[in-house]
Amino acid sequence: MSEHTSTLPEDLAPEAVVEFLDLSQMLLMQSEAFVQTLWRPWNAYQIAIAVGMFVLAHLLRAILGPRIRAWMGTREGWPKWRLRLLAIVHQRLRSIFFVALIWVAVLIMREMTWPSRSYLLGIIATLATAWLFVVFLTRLIRSRFLRMVVRYGAWVYVTLYILGLTADAARILDSAAIELGDMRLSLLIVVQAFAILGALIAVARFATRTTTQRIQANEEISPSMRVLIVKMLQIAFYGLAFYLGVKAVGLDLTGLAVLSGAIGVGLGFGLQKVVSNLVSGVIILLDKSIKPGDVISLGETFGWINSLGARYVSITTRDGKEYLIPNEDLITNQVVNWSHSNEFVRLDIFFGTSYGCDPHEVRKIAIEASMGVNRVLQFRPPVCHIVGFGDSSVDYILRFWISDPTGGLTNIRGNVYLALWDAFKENGISFPFPQREVRLLNDDAPQGLEGHSNDKTLMSE
Repeated sequence: MSEHTSTLPEDLAPEAVVEFLDLSQMLLMQSEAFVQTLWRPWNAYQIAIAVGMFVLAHLLRAILGPRIRAWMGTREGWPKWRLRLLAIVHQRLRSIFFVALIWVAVLIMREMTWPSRSYLLGIIATLATAWLFVVFLTRLIRSRFLRMVVRYGAWVYVTLYILGLTADAARILDSAAIELGDMRLSLLIVVQAFAILGALIAVARFATRTTTQRIQANEEISPSMRVLIVKMLQIAFYGLAFYLGVKAVGLDLTGLAVLSGAIGVGLGFGLQKVVSNLVSGVIILLDKSIKPGDVISLGETFGWINSLGARYVSITTRDGKEYLIPNEDLITNQVVNWSHSNEFVRLDIFFGTSYGCDPHEVRKIAIEASMGVNRVLQFRPPVCHIVGFGDSSVDYILRFWISDPTGGLTNIRGNVYLALWDAFKENGISFPFPQREVRLLNDDAPQGLEGHSNDKTLMSE
């Protein structure tokens, strides 16, 4: 170590670098001593036994693996979680066989010879068992990337802990540090921050998911309030996790004042729309103007609300498209909520009949025909009124009610029109065509004709 430090002046050799080099040299010497001990006869025998157990575990997996997989294929009636667990066990058969065999070898060695003759085998067995438990526990993490990060980090930690090198590793990580004013940031603090924050965020996520399920199952709370409560709980849980994680590693939170000022400047210059959508989302949840399940129309978009987000509202249309409407548009634009206070929706359709048909009979037939259509409410009976006398027809409006606008509006209108067509055809009610009367010059047209007379020359368009 003196050779390294003698070439640098004392004022140019930082204390952290010197400490890092000292620890590195100490670990290198310990590693060399450990490698030398492996060549001792009994240590070499233990390594050979461990290698033999691994080869035997590999052969057992090759022989029993296909049979176990075939047996799993016959378990069709089992729950999915049990089949998933069996699949995970099947993937790790070699490790399971190796752990079982190595512990059998350790027990036999301890019974037949001195404990020191099986010391290395015990360390290998402990490491293999710990690694196997880490693999099974990290399978609970759904994200593949996060699962791999946690798995490798846990493997490194348990290895250092079993070998008794955690203190030395901590000193090496702590020696690699930078100083920013009064704050000292080392690799050890970064690693601790990631580990603690990861654990706290996992706990916050579990708490949020559990609480969300209970809130969503509570029918006494309105859907919009459920969404608002869930969003507030998410902010509270994750904010608390971040705060506790930062405090646990000993970071000074006063430095966040500068960061908050920078964020404020960024909001003023480039994030107005984002903040506007966030605030609009909170307003929507508070005033309960829309909620999940409502049928709304905004401009050319017609559909029902699938979910309310912090920045946008998801609207699903009848053709399967999903529109993400910014919250600000729902606040500033006119929105038609077809099911705001209740689910009843009145629909109007227009039609006309010829002047030769009795309007009283037409109204009666139209009401009876529409009441026979599925989805038309019976306790709110349809009504039919005359709305005018046109050039070629008597014009009517038929009004009826439905209670499921999510089922579509165009299809129910089409079904009612089809019912009117069938009913009018059955009762001899005719639909008029546009008529135009053409008079020839010097033609003595008879006077007082009513309706459409054959004495006139008519041209249908």
